Amino acid sequence: MLFFKTTEQKQQFNEIAKLADVFAKRAQKYDQEGSFPVENINDLKKFGYTTLTLPTEFGGKGASLYEFVLLHERLAQGCGPTALSIGWHVGIILDLATTRPWSKEKYAEIMKKVNDNALLNRAASEAQTGSPTRGGKPQTTAYKEGNQWRISGRKTFTTMAPVLDYFLVSASIDKTEDVGEFLIPRDTLGVQIEETWDSIAMRATESHDLILNDVRIGEDHLLEFVSARPKQRANGWLLHIPACYLGIAQAASHYAIEFANSYQPNSLSHPIIELPNIQRHIGEMELELMQARHFLLSVADKWEQLQDKTIIIPDLAAVKHVVTNSAITVVDKAMRIVGARSLSEKNPLQRYYRDVRAGLHNPPMDDATLHLLAQSAIKSFSEK
Repeated sequence: MLFFKTTEQKQQFNEIAKLADVFAKRAQKYDQEGSFPVENINDLKKFGYTTLTLPTEFGGKGASLYEFVLLHERLAQGCGPTALSIGWHVGIILDLATTRPWSKEKYAEIMKKVNDNALLNRAASEAQTGSPTRGGKPQTTAYKEGNQWRISGRKTFTTMAPVLDYFLVSASIDKTEDVGEFLIPRDTLGVQIEETWDSIAMRATESHDLILNDVRIGEDHLLEFVSARPKQRANGWLLHIPACYLGIAQAASHYAIEFANSYQPNSLSHPIIELPNIQRHIGEMELELMQARHFLLSVADKWEQLQDKTIIIPDLAAVKHVVTNSAITVVDKAMRIVGARSLSEKNPLQRYYRDVRAGLHNPPMDDATLHLLAQSAIKSFSEK
């Protein structure tokens, strides 16, 4: 069941559904080739999805988090890697619109570029530090020389690397304890993409390594001090991650039901969808999907309404944990319905199975979420 607040949301959903169905026909090819879905991204640019959360003052649609999540799940039903890739861009634009951490001049300059379909993503992960959410200090370094910054280092998991126009790079500032986030245009001398992505999950995201060889940028390209950000941030924009995996799970459920409705072995006088054990699996899938979708949309809605968004930090983490693990469960049940043929290379279920596993390694990780929830519960108990 879907929850549209306005007729406009329903109309947008139906439009993105048509695009997602086109993407579904291309998904197997991109996965087998391990190639980036450039055609899909170009279609999303034409549709206006890359400016979905861009403020209206810069020509965007100014969509809310609720609208973003609602549409993003449907997009992911067509192609998970496409949704995860563009989700980082659209989510970051929403984050920037909410927090406005940059100078007004630089923010306006880049948002105008985004309105002209420029794409950006953060490059924060490193082999030595792991996920930036773990708190490791970047090995990538930046030092000031005159009115320029010189930056060198290597970033991993740079999703959408083949088509990004801007990289938001975290780097340790030389001779200080500060960490800054720098804007690096793709065409800057010293920027290189090394094609290292060999993951069996989300293959088409082409999340290669970004190499920075003594890159030189203007002093105004230091966007903000990451080390000065509040330790507790209500990153609602990260709900694009569970929305993506929920969409993949929904696609798996649809496939399994369609298969069960049409498959009739000669030992039966009816399709297997009439078997009690098959219906039990379908019912269990639907329950997982309903619970996950209700949780996801309710937290997105709550995030928008709260002035003090830090209150909802535990909920945001819990949503990602619940939805991602539910998605894995749904895909597993779908494969049980379809049987051994779900492991065929031509069958989309084996792709869904590989792709949803990637969700476990997107932030926040399960152990961090459970620790956060435990601390929240203990604090609430002690304050009684």
